[in-house]
Amino acid sequence: MTISEVSKRCNISPDTLRYYEKVGLLSDVNRTAGGIRDYTEQDCAQIEFVKCMRSAGLSIEILRKYFELFKRGKRTLKARRELLATERKALQGRLEELQDTLKRLDYKISVYDKAIASKDKELKF
Repeated sequence: MTISEVSKRCNISPDTLRYYEKVGLLSDVNRTAGGIRDYTEQDCAQIEFVKCMRSAGLSIEILRKYFELFKRGKRTLKARRELLATERKALQGRLEELQDTLKRLDYKISVYDKAIASKDKELKF
């Protein structure tokens, strides 16, 4: 698949795909005889993994470390698991913070709903 096809399929810009390749998040992308990138299904799966992990808040550096370990094979299974477990714990903390924020927003919205219903426009924090 060309970079344009993968970009559309994975909903990610060609510039981002090039950047991911440059920083080591996509390695060994095949090239045609003319030098054009020729992505495989495995490349697409790796792109989707990177997208998922980035949306979960993992940094480029953490993902680079993960892929460096991955390239070293089975002997790094424990290290990869620990890296992901650490990131999961951080994500869980951010999720709890977001849930607290959501509760606060819900409360404030209910205060506004009550004020609107009673025509009392003066609100306090």
